[in-house]
Amino acid sequence: MEKTAGEKIAGAWVDRWESASPEQTLAWGKLLSRLLRPGDLLCLYGELGAGKTLLAQGIGRAWGVTDPITSPTFTMIQEYRDQGFVHMDLYRLRRAEEAEGIGVWDFLQADQLVVIEWPEILEEALPAERIEVRLNGSGDQARRIELRLYGGTEERAEAWQKLKDMRNSS
Repeated sequence: MEKTAGEKIAGAWVDRWESASPEQTLAWGKLLSRLLRPGDLLCLYGELGAGKTLLAQGIGRAWGVTDPITSPTFTMIQEYRDQGFVHMDLYRLRRAEEAEGIGVWDFLQADQLVVIEWPEILEEALPAERIEVRLNGSGDQARRIELRLYGGTEERAEAWQKLKDMRNSS
């Protein structure tokens, strides 16, 4: 598993690594969950089959979700109230205005973790403080994963680096 030290790019703290398998992507999700807290917005970017849902599954499991976590492509929003975890898939939205109709902004005001797959439609309206994960690769290819922390990043960047160091030393 390749790792690089984080760096500051265009107002975000950025770190990159590689995942060689679905199991590693799931494990990275579980590790990333330790950085997240209620009220956070996590945006997942990547082509079909890149592993966005798998990463969300790792995060959700670490947050205590025991129900199956699947991509909510047709329901668009799946809320796991007891765990404070909301999983959204905005692939089917065609206009940003549609987000209001399904309650996206309401969930962003609540004190729970919101994970959004396919957030591109909302790019202009996303809060300045957010976390992004960009996954590149599909099929049997290793995934190149990029973490971007926007707003309040210094403390989180240090926490992320410590988590990665602990994982890589074990």
